[in-house]
Amino acid sequence: MPDTSAPRLLGPAEVRELAAKLDLRPTKQRGQNFVIDANTVRRIVRESGIDDSDVVVEVGPGLGSLTLALLEVAAEVTAIEVDPLLAGELPATIAKHAPAQAERFRVVLHDALTITDVPGPPPTALVANLPYNVSVPVLLHLMALLPSLKHGLVMVQAEVADRLAAPPGSKTYGVPSAKAAWFADVRRAGAIGRNVFWPAPNVDSGLVAWTHREPPTTEVTREQVFAVIDAAFSQRRKALRGVLRGIAGSAEAAEAALKAAGIEPLTRGEALGIDEFVALTVALHANVEVEG
Repeated sequence: MPDTSAPRLLGPAEVRELAAKLDLRPTKQRGQNFVIDANTVRRIVRESGIDDSDVVVEVGPGLGSLTLALLEVAAEVTAIEVDPLLAGELPATIAKHAPAQAERFRVVLHDALTITDVPGPPPTALVANLPYNVSVPVLLHLMALLPSLKHGLVMVQAEVADRLAAPPGSKTYGVPSAKAAWFADVRRAGAIGRNVFWPAPNVDSGLVAWTHREPPTTEVTREQVFAVIDAAFSQRRKALRGVLRGIAGSAEAAEAALKAAGIEPLTRGEALGIDEFVALTVALHANVEVEG
């Protein structure tokens, strides 16, 4: 059970003090925009729906603003940080601002895009301010790596949030939407302004919440379905009959697979939900070996 002694959250003064101590110059390359508003991190935690039974994994904790808010609620928090400078300082920040919670926190120095093992108890939730330049690959990688995840909430660029939560047929629906739907039911959970960050980004941010769902099939693999999704959106304005000819072997074979899956051959990829992509992949693999 989390200790009732609440952590002291970071505000603008504390964030800048830490940055000065570390001689830190936030880099755009690593998507370093640090939250300096306590109300915002508490809102993220509230919207995430985590409670004192959750083991939370956080990506890109930075100076620890969100980490401290997570420790107010969660049973444990594991933070994955790629920057050695930030990873090295984080335990001291937690010890100073949340001494009662320090034993329930661990930091892992690793790139979240390539991590293959997260130490500690299996995480049940992912809550993070994801680096904007790699937000979708990181989210999909961790969803695949950690089947124990039940739910989560991530802050990403507003445009990316729209794409992740987009339904089939909408203008923003695409590869991220379809692939995320393999793992979870995804929804938009709010907007975040620019002035809560230091340095302020030049884009707006959005919250995306998700709840785990079981894989929609065991007949074909996730990799096989994702290869079909990638192909379907490779030429977004073209009908699937033509777009899939490469992996089906011919336009005729693609048409046969589409009809077998109950899909009109002149349909575009943006009209298909994850269940239709699964049915299409099954039909394609009944006759051909799809390249992934």
